[in-house]
Amino acid sequence: MVLVHEFTYVSDRLFKKGFNMLRNRLVVLGLIASVVFTPLALAEQVLKMATTTSTENTGLLPVLNAPFEKKHTARIDVIAVGSGKAMKLGESGDVDIVFVHDPDAEEKFMAAGHGVDRKPVMHNDFVVVGPETDPAGVRSAKTAAEAFRKIAEAKAGFVSRGDESGTHVKEKTLWQKAGLRPEGEWYLSVGQGMGAVLRMADDKADYTLTDRGTFLADKDKLTVKLLFEGDPALFNPYHVMAVNPKKHKHVNYELAKKYIDYVTGTEGQKTIADFKVADQPLFYPDAIPNAEKSKK
Repeated sequence: MVLVHEFTYVSDRLFKKGFNMLRNRLVVLGLIASVVFTPLALAEQVLKMATTTSTENTGLLPVLNAPFEKKHTARIDVIAVGSGKAMKLGESGDVDIVFVHDPDAEEKFMAAGHGVDRKPVMHNDFVVVGPETDPAGVRSAKTAAEAFRKIAEAKAGFVSRGDESGTHVKEKTLWQKAGLRPEGEWYLSVGQGMGAVLRMADDKADYTLTDRGTFLADKDKLTVKLLFEGDPALFNPYHVMAVNPKKHKHVNYELAKKYIDYVTGTEGQKTIADFKVADQPLFYPDAIPNAEKSKK
């Protein structure tokens, strides 16, 4: 009887010990599972965006995208390149949405059936910047084409984006209006984004064409000055387009459409209107022009 009692006692102890160990392991596994699988349960969505470098270089996109990402439990993967390259990514179905500033190319993109739901978002303008000494006399120009003509005649240094971006396309249009084809040692085509081009022009004390927003965002780091502005030919509008889901069935059209509704709606337009550097707006809302007043 004593042996039986002791055996039962020992068995009971072993059983309880084993049960407790199992329970503890299950608790640990449960905690691990909650850490590993909670993001999956939330099902974070991804929106792939191709956009121009100016929206990224100015710092606008992180501010503009954050509320949308939070609301929709989404992540926006941004590819910042020239507008031409951005539309190529849309054409091949490598992104879900395109946010660019080359109206003529955008219209061709839409006409070819590559995009849907094109909407105006915002605008700023292009400006000519260069060394404060202004050896080409750009300050005295009456038009942007005249400013370019003066640079060419003086063979003053000019740094070109050279990347088929919206800025580069505008630059080529202005050379055409000036009746010139730029070439020679004074003209440098670099195939870089706007921020990099501004730094090169600054280092070389050369001229360049830039969108106002990127210039204002980098102004405190630069010695080049704004020398010419105000020609209607320098107007710089931005549009957003979803990639056509009928051509690329894998694209996240539903999320792209929600983003378009957001960026052209009151919240997105207000965010654009409120985005400033040294109290100067970098962009002006176009979908709701008076967005800066709409939430006051």
